Amino acid sequence: MILDRFRIDDQVAIVTGAGRGIGAASALALAEAGADVVISARSEDQLDGVAAQIEAAGRRAHIVAADLSDLDAVAGLAQAAKDAFGRLDIVVDNLGGTMPRPFEHTSPRFLTEAFQFNVATAHALNRAAVPVMLETGGGAIVGISSIMGRVPGRGYLAYGTAKAGLAHYTKLAARDLAPKIRVNAIAVGSIATSALDIVMQDDAMRTEMESVTPLRSIGEPEHISATVLFLASPAAGYVTGKVVEVDGGLEQPNLDLGFPDL
Repeated sequence: MILDRFRIDDQVAIVTGAGRGIGAASALALAEAGADVVISARSEDQLDGVAAQIEAAGRRAHIVAADLSDLDAVAGLAQAAKDAFGRLDIVVDNLGGTMPRPFEHTSPRFLTEAFQFNVATAHALNRAAVPVMLETGGGAIVGISSIMGRVPGRGYLAYGTAKAGLAHYTKLAARDLAPKIRVNAIAVGSIATSALDIVMQDDAMRTEMESVTPLRSIGEPEHISATVLFLASPAAGYVTGKVVEVDGGLEQPNLDLGFPDL
């Protein structure tokens, strides 16, 4: 049965930024497909809610409440997975995000911080995870990039540069880790998460964004979590080094931040 290829029964996954939004949806999708999941974010209260959903799906959850901008903390999740569940098969690098800023307010330090939060954290976890994954034969890594890593948008210099870096990191890491570990990423468009709360509550702004999007809608976290599951599962067993675009068909930003010309 083709649907069996999407099963990941008794595998173990790590999902960062798993307290809400794409991370929470991805953790639950992996659990529903058969995995036990280490979930991590800053807010333990949010993680408790996600853990309850995972357990309701019949799988185990292990909570690690931590500031994952700390490279040692994020790397420690690999050992946490081994200690809690005895193995590690899947890593979902969902940590990331950077607020938009005009060019003249984007300092070198801000750019460096964006790169660390979106790329270096992923590498710290992946580097720690690989030896554990190899103990049971390998696995899959899925990164969360963005449409802003491939199209220009005013105000996104730091965020877009970091996400473009993550996209190319995906291709480079895939070559380094083949054939035992597959590495892919998702270039995410506008998704109805807390990051878009202002948009979702403003009918005019939401209508404008939807009108610019070819599919005429804002995406749901489940659109991304379904792709995470595909890339993590045997269904994508012949896919590595790819960045899958899940963005409603966008070829340009669908939100004008209103930053004026210099």
